[in-house]
Amino acid sequence: MAPPALPDSTLLAGGTAGPRALRPLVDAVLTALADGAAARCGPLPPGGPAAVAGMLAERAGPVLPVHGSGAAEALRVLVGFLAEGAADPADPHCAAHLHCPPLAVAAAADLAASALNPSMDSWDQAPAASAVEERVTRELARLVHPSGPAPDALVTTGGTESNLLGVLLAREKHGPELTVLCGANAHHSVRRATWLLGLPAPRVLPTPRGVLDPAALRRALEGDGTTTGRGPVLVVATAGTTDTGDIDPLPPIADTVAAHRAHRPVLLHVDAAYGGPLLLSPALAPRLAGLERADSVTLDLHKLGWQPVAAGLLTVPDAAALAALDQRADYLNADDDTEAGLPDLLGRSLRTTRRPDILKIAVTLRALGRDGLAALVEATCAAARELAALVAAEPRLRLHAEPPISTVLFRPAGATDAEVAALRRGLITDGRAVLGRATAPAPDGRPVLWLKATLLNPHTQPADLAALLKLVLDRYAPGTAGTPGTTRTSRTARA
Repeated sequence: MAPPALPDSTLLAGGTAGPRALRPLVDAVLTALADGAAARCGPLPPGGPAAVAGMLAERAGPVLPVHGSGAAEALRVLVGFLAEGAADPADPHCAAHLHCPPLAVAAAADLAASALNPSMDSWDQAPAASAVEERVTRELARLVHPSGPAPDALVTTGGTESNLLGVLLAREKHGPELTVLCGANAHHSVRRATWLLGLPAPRVLPTPRGVLDPAALRRALEGDGTTTGRGPVLVVATAGTTDTGDIDPLPPIADTVAAHRAHRPVLLHVDAAYGGPLLLSPALAPRLAGLERADSVTLDLHKLGWQPVAAGLLTVPDAAALAALDQRADYLNADDDTEAGLPDLLGRSLRTTRRPDILKIAVTLRALGRDGLAALVEATCAAARELAALVAAEPRLRLHAEPPISTVLFRPAGATDAEVAALRRGLITDGRAVLGRATAPAPDGRPVLWLKATLLNPHTQPADLAALLKLVLDRYAPGTAGTPGTTRTSRTARA
C-alpha cells in the first residue's frame, strides 16, 4: 500500500531539495517582516499587553486547527503578527535593554544553522560545525587571554549560563566550601548560580560608587569578621554592569586576588558579558586592562556583537580548566570512539542537544573582520557620548554620568521617582520609545530612579537621539501619572 501523500508544508529544509523548498518560504517571511514593521511604525506596538494579546486572538485563530492553512498563510499571519507586535531593537528609539539588533549576515547564517540542524552533542551529528566551533572558540579565547597557555572557550546561551559555569568550575576545583565574593553591582545570575550549585549565597560587598572597591575586597579577603576561615574564594568582578555599564577596576582587583593566593585559594571570574567586545577595538580595549588575568570570563556577542540570541561564551586561559565538565554517555562519546579520534563534544556544555550558534559568529567574524567589528563598537559608544552631551545641554534634563560603554542614565529635572516610572510606562504604552529603568545615586548620593537608554544600534544618528529626548520631554507631565495615549500615524509624526 502506498504511503499517503504529504502536503508541501511538510517539505524538509535540509538535503538537496531543501533550498528549493525554502526559497519561496524565505520570500514569504521577508514580506511578512516588512509588512509587520510598516504596520507597527515605531519601536513597539501601542496599547500595552492587552492590545497585543487581543491582536493575536483576532488574527491567529486556533493554535492547533484540524486542517492546516498551509505554509505561506501561516508564515504571513504569524510572522506578520510577530513583526507588527515586536519590540524592534533596530529602531533607534528601542533602547531599554542589552538587546541588540542582529546583523543581517548573522541572521542569514542562522537560517543555515536551522536548516541543517546540527546537534552539538556528538561529532557524528555535527562534523563541520564541531570543527568550526573548535577553531573559533580558541581564537576568541586568545583575544581575552593572549598570554594563556592554551586559551579555550565554551559556547553558552549567554551571561547567566556563563556565570554559572564560572562558579561551577571554581566549586569543582576547590570544593563546596567555596565562598563567592562579589559587588552589589554584580548581575543577579551570580546569586542564582550559587543557589543552583548548593553554595552559600554570595558575600556581597557594597558598591556606593557603582564599582567594586579593591580596598573593600582586600579587607574581605583578609578576614574582616564576616569571611570565615581561610577557605577558597571566587571573586566575581564585572566589566559592564547592566544598570550603568560601569567597569570594575580590574587591575587592582587582579592585584588583590594575586596577593592573597599565597594565603588561601582565590580565583577571579569577570562577568564581561556587556563590556567584553570592547576588546575588538584598539581604541577601547584599554578600558578592560586586567581582564586577561582572570581565571574565567563571561562574554556575550548578542549584546555588543550584534548576533541573534543566543551567542554567549565562557573563556578560560587554559583548556585544562574545563576538564571538570567531562561527562560520559556511551551513545555519544564512548571511550573507544574518542580513543580512535572522534572529538568529544559532551564536556563542552552543560547542555546535551544544542544549536551550532558558533556558525553565525564565525560568519560575522569573517565578513567584517576585526576592523569592521571595531568600527561598530566605536560607533555605538560614540552615539552614547552624543546622547549624554545632548542631555547635559538640556536644562530640563539631568545626566547621571558620562557613559562608560553605551548606557546613558538621565531623568527630567525635578521629577519624582513615581513620575519617572510613569513616564517610562507612558512611552512604552504609546509605542513611541522603549527606555529602561535603573536605580542609581543622585549627585547628593541619594538613590533615585533614572531612565536608562542602552544604545546598541551602531547606525543611530544624532537626529534620532534628539528626537528621543523630545519624546521624553513632550511626554513628561509633572504631578501626573502620565496617562498613555495611543494616537500614531507615521514614524515622522512619532518623532
